[in-house]
Amino acid sequence: MIHPFSRRALLTAVAIVCSSAGLSAWAGQSAEALALGAPSGAPSTDRLIVKYRDGALATAAMDRAQELANRSGVQLRVLRDTALGAKVIKMDQRLALKDARRLARALAAADPDIEYAEPDQILQAQLTPNDTSYASQWHYYEATGGLNLPTAWDKSTGTGVVVAVVDTGYRPHADLAANLVAGYDMIADTAVANDGGGRDADPSDPGDWIAANECGYTHSAQNSSWHGTHVAGTIAAVTNNASGVAGVAFGAKVQPVRVLGKCGGYTSDIADGIIWASGGTVSGVPANATPARVINMSLGGSGACSTTTQNAINGARSRGTVVVVAAGNSNANASNFNPANCAGVITVAAVGRTGARAYYSNYGAVVDLAAPGGDMSTGTTNGVYSTLNAGTSTPGADSYAYYEGTSMATPHVAGAAALMLAANPALTPDDVEARMKASTRAFPGTCSQCGTGIVDANAAVDAAVVVTPPPTWTDVTEVESNNTRSRAQTISPDPARVLGTIGSTSDTDYFKFSVASGATVVGTLTPNASSDYDLYLYNSSGTQLASSTSGTGLVDTITRTNTGAATTWYLRVVRYSGGTGATNGQYTLTIDR
Repeated sequence: MIHPFSRRALLTAVAIVCSSAGLSAWAGQSAEALALGAPSGAPSTDRLIVKYRDGALATAAMDRAQELANRSGVQLRVLRDTALGAKVIKMDQRLALKDARRLARALAAADPDIEYAEPDQILQAQLTPNDTSYASQWHYYEATGGLNLPTAWDKSTGTGVVVAVVDTGYRPHADLAANLVAGYDMIADTAVANDGGGRDADPSDPGDWIAANECGYTHSAQNSSWHGTHVAGTIAAVTNNASGVAGVAFGAKVQPVRVLGKCGGYTSDIADGIIWASGGTVSGVPANATPARVINMSLGGSGACSTTTQNAINGARSRGTVVVVAAGNSNANASNFNPANCAGVITVAAVGRTGARAYYSNYGAVVDLAAPGGDMSTGTTNGVYSTLNAGTSTPGADSYAYYEGTSMATPHVAGAAALMLAANPALTPDDVEARMKASTRAFPGTCSQCGTGIVDANAAVDAAVVVTPPPTWTDVTEVESNNTRSRAQTISPDPARVLGTIGSTSDTDYFKFSVASGATVVGTLTPNASSDYDLYLYNSSGTQLASSTSGTGLVDTITRTNTGAATTWYLRVVRYSGGTGATNGQYTLTIDR
């Protein structure tokens, strides 16, 4: 059985919309044209502020400014004076803020009469919800352990994205109901379902209370958790309604898929829930009219990822759905828990209010990143506050409560994924994972083996809209024999594309490369359409750091940041099934670091 991963238990501010792009020194380069890009969702402006040392703008000075701007196709004109004696200069086009900074810097570097030049930045109100309990949701806004949501909300609220909550179902909470779309009850066993029937179109949660030892092992009696309702509220509680709590992606919709009941839920039901939620076909179940772009699974159990679960995840990913899962609450290596150890998922550890790993959170090489999950060992209000129900067994009144767990961290990440997809619907599941991981912020506390960092919603949304040109690969032909780590083929170009071949059923290929401190390595294995080849990453001592084991014809991707000193890593291609030989055994392996 699989179980939920949790522990029970205004005035609008003004903010400067800013870019973190670096600035180049343009002194001595005034003859070069600036490569300025048009803004595409990024902060932008069509004005500069220029202060001349003598307080006046001579015709010759303006001519010098225009001459430099001409090389980049920008026309300038003086708009007005400021009270501080500077000039507001209007451009004939909007520039991304980072490019406006570059142009201003170039103007100042080229003309000694300019005291300073800078963009005339547009300031915007930073969204602060008026929900009465928003102040209790430290996990959204606090700089230490929070998600950095307020600035992200100025850019995306998740509109148009459906997030499936594969969990205990839902209660029609007044602070949640308006953001729900039709889901399904996937529990086939009536004893587990606890609602008098099997699978049906009603995913509402009747309660999952249990008597002592009812589940076939020694345990105490437990009240109903209303787990799915708490998770759903974190993702998309109705926001700015002057009541209750806010949701991470309050413009998105939640699709409740009920798979957990009394004592948990069966893998077979959970797999069908994944398939249906992502728009796949489940026999006897009507088609999903609103397939989810994101699936949240705050659940898990011990042991390896089952073939059933992995195949369901592979299918969801092939349909463009991001799958986010909890690392688990056993203070143990997440590689021993599923679906945290499944391939192709975003596995989430939990931090508390201090930004350090929560005492219960699992960790390990399979963990991708962390998010606020609460740590109530230091006080109840240090948990995650969200929607709930007051019933101890059957449903009661709407309520709110603090919970802790990787179950609570996971919906923060699922919500952030929804914000990213609303900003850029073209992102693939691999895009979402890679850009979210690359935009995390460093842990302010101790969180060993918790992935790349704490999710930063604002940085993730910014990363979602960045147009990244494809790398210029240097092709490298695989050279045998490289079937052991000691005989690994050295890959020097960066980025490199290895043109490889699985020569026989026993063939395996090792490739080694240097990795700088702080560098993020992205290895992508593309098999031929009829083969299933898997990808593994090892450190210099041969310890496995990560793996990706997608199915036949599917791409495997590993993203890993070197948090230590410069070193050597190894990527290994392993045949699981499929073709071999010069024609049928072909694959490509890209290594970008």
